[in-house]
Amino acid sequence: MPDAIKKVVIAGGGTAGWMTAALLNKVLGNSVTIELVESEQIGIVGVGEATIPPIQTFNRFLGIDEKAFLRETQGTIKLAIKFENWRKPGESYYHTFGAPGTTMGFCSFHHYWLKAKEAGLDKSFWDFDLNYLACQQGKFNKINTQNPLYDMPYAYHFDSALYGQFLRRFAEQGGVKRTEGIIEHVQQHPQSGFITGLQLTDGRQIEGDLFIDCTGLNGLLIRKTLGVNYEDWSHWLPADSAQAVPSERFDKTLPYTRSIAHSCGWQWRIPLTHRNGNGIVYSSQFTTDEQANETLLGNLDTEALGEPRTIRFNTGRTDQQWCKNVVAIGLSSGFLEPLESTSIHLIQSGIIRLMKMFPNQGISPAMVDMYNAESKDEFETIRDFIILHYHVNERDDSEFWRAMREMTIPDRLAQKIEAFKETAAIFNEQNDIFRDASWVQVMMGQGLSPRDYHAAVNAMDKQTLLSAMQQIQQAKMQPVAKLLGHDEFIERYTSA
Repeated sequence: MPDAIKKVVIAGGGTAGWMTAALLNKVLGNSVTIELVESEQIGIVGVGEATIPPIQTFNRFLGIDEKAFLRETQGTIKLAIKFENWRKPGESYYHTFGAPGTTMGFCSFHHYWLKAKEAGLDKSFWDFDLNYLACQQGKFNKINTQNPLYDMPYAYHFDSALYGQFLRRFAEQGGVKRTEGIIEHVQQHPQSGFITGLQLTDGRQIEGDLFIDCTGLNGLLIRKTLGVNYEDWSHWLPADSAQAVPSERFDKTLPYTRSIAHSCGWQWRIPLTHRNGNGIVYSSQFTTDEQANETLLGNLDTEALGEPRTIRFNTGRTDQQWCKNVVAIGLSSGFLEPLESTSIHLIQSGIIRLMKMFPNQGISPAMVDMYNAESKDEFETIRDFIILHYHVNERDDSEFWRAMREMTIPDRLAQKIEAFKETAAIFNEQNDIFRDASWVQVMMGQGLSPRDYHAAVNAMDKQTLLSAMQQIQQAKMQPVAKLLGHDEFIERYTSA
């Protein structure tokens, strides 16, 4: 067991490797040496093109200029995900980054909306959400106000391969060493089992004290070398395949991701400034590759720019994401399908967690246990959120959707669903990245209708409540007219 961490070796590049290198270098500076080993001969998954708002915090901490970032990654703005056909064919709803309504009292806005609807309100829950209103009109702009009523949280769509290259330049300028090479053998201490070095195919030895496994689904260090068990979640999330293909860009790009359910699975559409990202996620238990390919190519809005690339995966996570002196970051630590754009966020949170617990004077078993406990909780809450989309459905057009509706789900999720159905209550775990408004939007969007709402709502009489609702909705509409068309915003902002 090393006494002090003087050198960190990152195995693998891509988005995970270079995000890790950039943040480690920014936080630790010259106190440690950082070396990243990757090979241009080894491809990356490279389809994580949609993000959630915390990516802004990551970029700002690194000192990345947002305009340069958008230009160099062909980025666009993301305000929401539009879920189409998920509850049943022909219906859609949005999961926005905003929170519909505003604070009105002791309980959340959706309780007041439920009572107002009962009293005759004819506005949807999303009509009180500025992000939704902007999506409907394809608009965006930065709103300079401290009024939370006009808060419009956003994230990005970008080319993840370009983002990795962007961060590589940034990290190398900061002093990170990049080594080109293929890892042939992983060396371990004969007694402790700690990794001591990586041997490349040309014989070079890359030694270090702490190793970061960014080798993707391969899990070369954490799984293949240290033998950490992989917890399989395919009984809850049976999708094990995806096909991805770029297509020509839209004449007009919209500020949201589209997630379109089909009888065999679901399809993503992500608008970038130079092309569209498209793909389909499905289960080989229910659908053949040929059927999925036909569904994907038959539902493209623009001309394909190549042949679909097939990706195989197994949903789940490693039992330990930190084992001995190896920390798994990115797909090596586990895989959750990109339904809620959490892949890049899990990279980010894993690195930040490591920074908070960085083993300066040696690896502490207590700290490793804490890291693993937090990682486990975070993965499981995201897993449950994704299962929610599948399980609460009214589709009856395929065996796949019937199986998802009828399956036994994790106890914690079952309790959340039942609590919401009874009293519209939402209970969050500490490490849940999705807050109340996210759970409410998906639960109601998928068709859950609470039988009751919080008693505090009854303190407001019907007329006062309806009047307050009208005022909030009018206030939410006010900024929309001043927003720019999304493409106009991108063009103006990135050329300034």
